[in-house]
Amino acid sequence: MPIYRHTAVRHEPVAPTRAQRLAPGTGIDAHRHEDHQIAYAARGVLAITTDAGSWVAPGNRAIWVPAGTVHAHQAHGTLELHLVGLPAAENPLGLDRPTVLAVGPLLRELIVAYTHAPEDDSPERARLRAVLLDQLRASPQQPLHLPTPSAPLLRSVCALLHADPADHRTLAELGRTVGAGERTLSRLFRTDLGMTFPQWRTQLRLHHALVLLAEGEPVTAVAHRCGWASASAFIDVFRRTFGHTPGHRADRSDR
Repeated sequence: MPIYRHTAVRHEPVAPTRAQRLAPGTGIDAHRHEDHQIAYAARGVLAITTDAGSWVAPGNRAIWVPAGTVHAHQAHGTLELHLVGLPAAENPLGLDRPTVLAVGPLLRELIVAYTHAPEDDSPERARLRAVLLDQLRASPQQPLHLPTPSAPLLRSVCALLHADPADHRTLAELGRTVGAGERTLSRLFRTDLGMTFPQWRTQLRLHHALVLLAEGEPVTAVAHRCGWASASAFIDVFRRTFGHTPGHRADRSDR
């Protein structure tokens, strides 16, 4: 469903550079700006949604939002949000769609410092910005996009799994529920979403897991609610994806 179907899209000519706190469950409604923006959550988990899908980032990830992209922010847990605006003509990553980026300790501190520093034309701020851009260029991109399907049959299948990420039914079994064959659905996952059904379901479960962890759910409960057979299996997938265990508080440990 388009994020702006029932909400007027606010237009912001300039993407703000600022730090702000958002309470759990709150967000920033659908909007767009003429500048690029880097969105980083030093605490909590940030979700950004567009027509093309959603991106969820814990404390060691940031989300690049290209100029002109209609998007909404959502806070999971108490969110310490840092926003860095960059002119549309300045795209250090050459990216034209939202992308999750790894944030190491140095880039983290640069983003936090830049969003708290006075907005002026001082040489100090210019140097800080230059180093921040250098670190951005070196940041690995992360495949953490959960795409939104456009095909009606696929939307029906994905809605079932969004409602219950722990649903263990096979694609064939889900297909019988929505009136579609396994081959048809398998083809649609590849052509419409650019990934296989198991890949999409794992992404969905990881996104739900990040939200539940931000809300304070125990690791074992999260593993069960998101469909992993055991906590150890969940921890293994989580570590390989995010570089740390789900019990590790990335929003605090590097301070």
